Order: sequence, then C-alpha cells, then structure tokens
Amino acid sequence: MVAEAPAAETTKVRWLVAALTLVVLAAVPIAMSFGPDRSQALPEPTFLAKLNVCLNAGAGACLLAGLRFVRRRQLEAHKRCMLTAFGLSSAFLVSYLIHHAQVGSIPFRGSGLWRPLYFGILIPHVVLAGVIVPLALLTLYRGLTGKVTAHRRIARYTFPLWLFVSVSGVAVYALLYHVS
Repeated sequence: MVAEAPAAETTKVRWLVAALTLVVLAAVPIAMSFGPDRSQALPEPTFLAKLNVCLNAGAGACLLAGLRFVRRRQLEAHKRCMLTAFGLSSAFLVSYLIHHAQVGSIPFRGSGLWRPLYFGILIPHVVLAGVIVPLALLTLYRGLTGKVTAHRRIARYTFPLWLFVSVSGVAVYALLYHVS
C-alpha cells in the first residue's frame, strides 16, 4: 500500500484562500458599480490609473527578479522579491478598487485593429486576474511554510500566469489611455 502524501495546506487554509478569493472577485464589480456611468472616456488617466500601471509594472519586475534569484539558488533574495511582488499586487488591487469606485468603467476609444487587440489582451487579463488570486495565495503560503515540493509544483503555473496578468495590465493601460 502506497502512503498518501500529506496535504500541502490544511482545510482551514483552503477555506481562508477561498473566502479571500470570493471577496476579491466580488469587490471588483461592486467597486465598478459605484462609479459614475461613463459614456465617454476620460481625456487623461487619473493619478490612481497611473499608480496602478506603476504597481503592475513593479510587480512584474519583482516576479522576473524573483525567478532569476531562485534559478541562482539565492532563496532569501527570491523570497524578498516574491513578497514585494505580492505586496505591490495587493496595493494595486486596493488602488484599482478605489479608482473604479471613483470613475467607473472607462470605455476603450480605439478603433480598427486596435479594438480586437485591446479586447484580445483585456479578456484573458481579466479572467487570469481572477485565477491568480487563489494561486498566488497558495503559492505564497506554501513557500512561507517550507512546503518546498508543493510550492514548486504550484509555482510552475502561478509564475507565468501572474507575470502575464502584470504585463497585460500595463498593455491594457497603454491601449486604454494612449490609443484613440
């Protein structure tokens, strides 16, 4: 009889991750519903929109640096980079919610080939932004609790998805505010 490997996290941790994920996924449409109805795009990005793109870019840079450090077996530097990426992504989420509660949803002004490009980036960005919430939480938990094998197993999926969300967030900002 083969012994089953112990669970990477307790049921309590899984419930906590599920609850946090549901709160985040519910908060986004709620925040957007509080903003004014925008039939016209804002002429210039707000301070919070600019902050959001900086936070996304910073998280992406920290993710790449963290990958470099883990490949070099510099685990303490890897840990700092990944915690910083998580902090920047969390700050982004708060800023994003406040921004959209103030301005609502901003319509895309571009036309022609820009339009399918924008939505071709936006749609997977939005879907994967929801997917990354539980993945990042579980990956972080497993890394911080020393569950190295389980951490590596999930990080193989979390890293590229999280990096895509960060980079595509910057692309969405650029297309939304700088293409007309």
